[in-house]
Amino acid sequence: MTDAAGGMNYSTYLRVDELLALQTVQSSPEHPDEMLFIVVHQASELWFKVLLHELEQLIVALQHFDTMRALLAVQRVNVLMEIVAQQLSALDTLPPQRFAQFRGYLGASSGSQSEQFRAIEATAGLRDPHFLAAIADHGEPPAAVARALARPTLQALVEVLLDHEQVALEVLYSGPGPTPLFLLVEGLLEFEQRFARWRFLHVQLVERIIGPGTTGTGGTLGAKYLARTMSQRFFPALWAVRSAFYGKGG
Repeated sequence: MTDAAGGMNYSTYLRVDELLALQTVQSSPEHPDEMLFIVVHQASELWFKVLLHELEQLIVALQHFDTMRALLAVQRVNVLMEIVAQQLSALDTLPPQRFAQFRGYLGASSGSQSEQFRAIEATAGLRDPHFLAAIADHGEPPAAVARALARPTLQALVEVLLDHEQVALEVLYSGPGPTPLFLLVEGLLEFEQRFARWRFLHVQLVERIIGPGTTGTGGTLGAKYLARTMSQRFFPALWAVRSAFYGKGG
C-alpha cells in the first residue's frame, strides 16, 4: 500500500505486511498463548540486532579515541538493554500448565541457539571458559560470533583509550570530579549490570514457567545453566578498581 502520490508510506517503509506474516504458530489446534511466546522472542531478536549495531558504533568510537561519541553510544546501548529486559515480563503471564500444552511444538529450539545473543556476549568481551565451551558445543561459531571473538574486548579498547589519554583507571575515581572518561567507564559498568539483570530476570522467568530443575528445550540444563552465567563478567578491571579504595580486607 502506497500513498496517494504512489510513494513510500508507513506500511511500505516498515514492510509491515511481511513483518506480520512471520509469526507462524506451530501448535495444532492453535494454542492461544503461543503467539505471545513467538512475538516476545522475535522482538528480542530485533532488539538484539539494534544492540549489535550500536555496539559496533561504540567500538568505532573507542577505536578513534572519541570519548564523547563513545559515551553517547553506551547511553543508547543501556536504554536498549533495559527494553530487552523489561519485555520479558510479558511472559510472566504464561502459567506453567499452559506452556506445557504447546512446549512440545518447539522441538529442539532453545534460546541458547540465538546467534545474535551469543554475538552480543562476544562483542561485549565475554571470554569465560563456560561461554567458550557453550559456543564450541554447537560446532563452528557463526560469523558474527567468530568476528567478535577475534578482536579486542571492549575492556581492552577502553584500556587503549586510557593509555592514549595518559590517565590510569584508578585516577578516574580519585580526581577532582567526574570527567567524560569517568562517565564512559561507569556507563560500561551499567551496561554489564543491566545485562546481568536481564540474565537474572531470565532465570526467574524460566524457573517460574518450567521449574528450577527441569531440562530446557534443546536438551539444555534450563535454569541451572542460566544461573551459572550470572557470575560472568565483561569488565573485570572496572569491578576490581573499586577495591583499591577499601584495601584487601574490605
